[in-house]
Amino acid sequence: MRRVLVTGGGSGIGRAIARAFADAGDAVTISGRRADALAETDGGRGMRCLAADVTSEEEVAALFDAPYQVVVANAGIGKAGKVATATLADWQETLDVTLTGVFLTFRAALPGMEAGGRLIAIGSIASMRGNATTPAYVAAKHGVLGLVRSLALEVAKQDITCNAVCPGFVETPLVEGAIEGMMSRFGIDREAAIQRLVATNPSGRFITLEEVAAATLYLPRRKRPR
Repeated sequence: MRRVLVTGGGSGIGRAIARAFADAGDAVTISGRRADALAETDGGRGMRCLAADVTSEEEVAALFDAPYQVVVANAGIGKAGKVATATLADWQETLDVTLTGVFLTFRAALPGMEAGGRLIAIGSIASMRGNATTPAYVAAKHGVLGLVRSLALEVAKQDITCNAVCPGFVETPLVEGAIEGMMSRFGIDREAAIQRLVATNPSGRFITLEEVAAATLYLPRRKRPR
C-alpha cells in the first residue's frame, strides 16, 4: 500500500483525486485549511486529514512525518482582476498559494522520497495560455508548469518523476466564480456564460472531476521503460 499526499483536498479537484487514490487502495493523507471540508472528503474512507496552509514552510514540513510515494500538489486559488485594477495583496496571495505552495510541497517531499516516487502538480490550461481577466492565476499556473519541467530534469536520475496535469475548465467552485464573474461583467445569463467557457474546451463541455482524477491516478500506475 503506497502512501499518497494530496494538498488542497477539501473540495473540487483535490477531493476527487484523494477519493480516487483511496478507492484504489492507497493510504491517503489530505491537507487543507478547513478540517470540516477534509472530513467531508474522507467520507469514511479512512484518509488521514491534516489541517495545513501550503504557504507556511512549517506547516508543510509537518505533513512529511514519513515519506510518501506519491505527492499531488493541488492547492491553488484564483481571483478575477485585470492588471490595471488588481491589488498587490490579491496578486501575492495567488502566487503564494498556487505557485509557492507547490514549490514548498515538492521541496519537503524530496528528502524522503525513494526511487519510483511520483510528484504531480495540478496545473491548468492557464499554464499554457493567457487570460485577460485572471493574470495572477495565469502567471502562477505558468510558473507551476515551469517548476515541473525544471524539477523533472533535477530528479530524473533519482528514478523519480515530476508531471503536471493541465485540464481545461472543470466543474469546480473556482469555475462557478468565473461563471458569475462573466455574467456580471458582460450582462449575460448563466447559460451564455457557460457556453463562453466551454467553447475553449475541445470537447465543448466542462471536464468532469472524475476525468481529472483518472488522469492523475494514471500517472503513478503507468509502466516506465527500463
